Amino acid sequence: MSRRIARVLLESPLPQLDRLFDYVLLDELGDVPIGARVRVPLRTAGRMVDAYVVEIDEEDDAERPLSTLESVVSLVPVLPDRLYRLARRVADRAAGSASDILRLVIPKRQVRVEKAWKADADTPVPSADDVQRADAVLAEYTGLSAVLDEHGRAAVEAIPGIRDETLSWTELLAAAASRALASGSSAIIAVPDHRDLDRLLATLETFVPADAIVRHDSRQTNPDRYRGFLRTLEDAPCIVVGNRSAVYAPVRAGLVAIWDDGDPLYSEPLAPYVHTRDAMLLRQEQEGSALLFAGHTRTTDVERLVQRGWLTDVHAERRVLPRVVLSSPQEMEQPAQRVHSSAFSAARKATDEGPVLVQVARPGFSPTLVCAQCRAPARCAHCGGPLGASHRGAVPVCGWCGRSAQAWRCPSCSSAQLRLSSSGSERTADELGRAFAGVRVIVADGAHPVETVSAKPALVVATRGAEPVAEGGYRAVLLLDGTRMLQAPDLRIGESCLRWWSNAAALAAPGAPIHLVGVDGPIGRALATWTQPAYARSELDSRAPLHLPPATRVGLVEGQPASVSRALDVLRELPLPSDAILGPVPIENDTNSDDGRVRALVRFEYAAGAAVATRLRAAVVAEAVKRRRGRGQSNRVPLSVRLDMLDPEL
Repeated sequence: MSRRIARVLLESPLPQLDRLFDYVLLDELGDVPIGARVRVPLRTAGRMVDAYVVEIDEEDDAERPLSTLESVVSLVPVLPDRLYRLARRVADRAAGSASDILRLVIPKRQVRVEKAWKADADTPVPSADDVQRADAVLAEYTGLSAVLDEHGRAAVEAIPGIRDETLSWTELLAAAASRALASGSSAIIAVPDHRDLDRLLATLETFVPADAIVRHDSRQTNPDRYRGFLRTLEDAPCIVVGNRSAVYAPVRAGLVAIWDDGDPLYSEPLAPYVHTRDAMLLRQEQEGSALLFAGHTRTTDVERLVQRGWLTDVHAERRVLPRVVLSSPQEMEQPAQRVHSSAFSAARKATDEGPVLVQVARPGFSPTLVCAQCRAPARCAHCGGPLGASHRGAVPVCGWCGRSAQAWRCPSCSSAQLRLSSSGSERTADELGRAFAGVRVIVADGAHPVETVSAKPALVVATRGAEPVAEGGYRAVLLLDGTRMLQAPDLRIGESCLRWWSNAAALAAPGAPIHLVGVDGPIGRALATWTQPAYARSELDSRAPLHLPPATRVGLVEGQPASVSRALDVLRELPLPSDAILGPVPIENDTNSDDGRVRALVRFEYAAGAAVATRLRAAVVAEAVKRRRGRGQSNRVPLSVRLDMLDPEL
């Protein structure tokens, strides 16, 4: 006698439950589709848990003791097979759980939205004029149309600038998505933040029908997000546009594209910490869709794939070079001067014609203060964070804990006087406003969001990444605080600075001067000659002998000393180099660590990635099971693993 068996994936963060469980599927439950939400009993915990049906099978062994599936929550197949296989593969590569991936993708159920949903949407088709316009945009890039038609993979150097009040890069991605939709396939486009999302959507609506666009945004309400998710389950193709988790949309994608993959917002802060770029690579390999990495700059990760021949290098048919001006040798000898004379003169002249962009490193008035007598950095007495001021004469406030320091005294010289040592966006606007009398000054940062500015004369002081789009482009761009930006203790700070400056330069009007103040060397030359891929290539070559990412993969193993030691012993069984494991060392500045936790780094080649991930995942499961059987006093996870660290440090 046979019986129906449902293999389900539990919605649980516990690593030992990251596998399929068999349950008896009673006949009275009817036909249950693959991907449906169900509830099942968990015998070890004595409670009901939510789960997804992954497989349904017939079993002849009726004697095998199995629990019975409790109920069907919804018949909507929210976990189709293609999504489960993608989540499973991404999780395995990152030594994580598939359920952790799925909680980023599948929204909570909205009953009213589900009841109103009809899975019979019409197939949207771009008009002939829209297709012709998309072809014209794609023709500006050598070989890009062939890459899309043949479902190839490419790194695209986007044309900088603004055309007809539209950013060129948004036209590029909208045209590629329109081509995919016209061929009957869906497309997925990932962008870093809501500003880029709004700009891309505005352009996309001019290329394809509005009902073909699905927005995937954390700012959406729960019903809107669930409504959009249900649309991606339909057979009718669509274009999914969103942030980092949009890459997992359960569509049959003919194109997956990502804009500016070097943005840190693509790094998932939740376990298993998978970068959007890595998820896209795995998805393209699984589905065989076209893959585009587009940007004004190029990360070393993408350049490594280009050098290996895995990505095609796509350039514009006609190169467009922004007019970048570096500081002269005489100006470089004046590091204390924040705005050099040539940049000041260019801004003065440009304000007669239209808006001028001034990019600065930090928001606020003066983010850091120093002792007026000995120049020692002013630190908070409670947490050691930097003290800053919101305006002249304001009470110093800690940038970390937010406490006021009314009775501050310097621990070195006992002075009670403070001095402004840095200029944020507000202080810069105040100083430039005095120098440019009669010119409107606009501050654009996190506290003062500005999306667009008119073509009227103005000084726009913006922090990196918060620059608004100017009508017709900026008549001049001043890039300040470059030396301060380059001093950040980050392995990829050179890449990041070049990306910030290039994206700001792309907002300039044709022929407008772009002044990079106080920076020369390889980064300055790469910006001036607009050869960002060459800089990425040199960075990659310099990291390879040191076994730094992305030349090699790096994993972080953290936890209790005994657990970390057992995990590292398992890794030593693999044929890894003798210097592959660094550490373990105690975790410093961990206020929550009362059990002597340690961490270690593991460096390994890409070919050994599957073996390392499998061993580390097995170690995590073993430690979790051991902790459950014991009665340890600590509630912290005994062992955690994070692969592909972007900026590893012990």
